[in-house]
Amino acid sequence: QVQLVESGGGLVQSGGSLRLSCAASGSIFRVHTMGWYRQAPGKDRELVATITPIGNTKYTDSVKGRFTISRDNPKNTIYLQMNSLKPEDTAVYYCYADIMSGWNSPPVGSWGQGTQVAVSS
Repeated sequence: QVQLVESGGGLVQSGGSLRLSCAASGSIFRVHTMGWYRQAPGKDRELVATITPIGNTKYTDSVKGRFTISRDNPKNTIYLQMNSLKPEDTAVYYCYADIMSGWNSPPVGSWGQGTQVAVSS
């Protein structure tokens, strides 16, 4: 069994910064791509950023230049540094990871419970 635990959400004023963390634990052989998604009220969940084990990153256009995803492989942890936050960044942010539980097991997607980010204008 695998758990993803997020932390670091909160309330911040427009233009402020927050740093989210997500740690994977449990029955882990290897962690592949990890990432952050977000879901605003009344909207679909959307990709924010992803990072591969070797550090290749992708971002949705609306956060490029403001958000930075990073990864600590020995700790199975990723981070999302969010700068210049805008009210439209308000959402529940979810951590995602593709995890192999054994050497001969296929990667299985796992989700965290989500952390709320609220940006006031």
